[in-house]
Amino acid sequence: MLFGIGYDIHKLVENRKLILGGVEFDYHLGLLGHSDADVVLHAVCDALLGAAALGDIGEHFPDSDEKWRGVSGKSLLLKVADLIKEQRYRVNNIDVMILAQRPTIGVKKLEMKKNIAECLQIDTRRINVKATTMEGVDAIGRGEAIAAQAIASLCEDTENASDDVS
Repeated sequence: MLFGIGYDIHKLVENRKLILGGVEFDYHLGLLGHSDADVVLHAVCDALLGAAALGDIGEHFPDSDEKWRGVSGKSLLLKVADLIKEQRYRVNNIDVMILAQRPTIGVKKLEMKKNIAECLQIDTRRINVKATTMEGVDAIGRGEAIAAQAIASLCEDTENASDDVS
């Protein structure tokens, strides 16, 4: 079993959509970033890349490359899922913690789980999404930013491993 952790944080600003876990929230602020700034899916990507020892999201999708401008977190997660499969791993489980003072996350957690499960082709029972406030402490607590942490575990994919030895 291999494990990886991921973390992402972005500043909340006006005139941006708020996308978390591939779900759009009806909120007056959105996250600032080169891509859609989906901290949830970015943290999941980093956790998966870490578990597979494949570097980090910035190495694979640098913000210095215009190719990735405005790209959705779901698109990035699909690409990371392909990298994981190429290494002959399968995702065992994902645990995500969203740190946000506002908006309320609870009503959208199931939809986020479904998005992650679909991208990774695993059962939603292997994904956990939870949220906490910062009780008014720091930039997140003041409503200036949202962050996410993720832990991923991978297993060797013995079912889909080929017999060829390269």
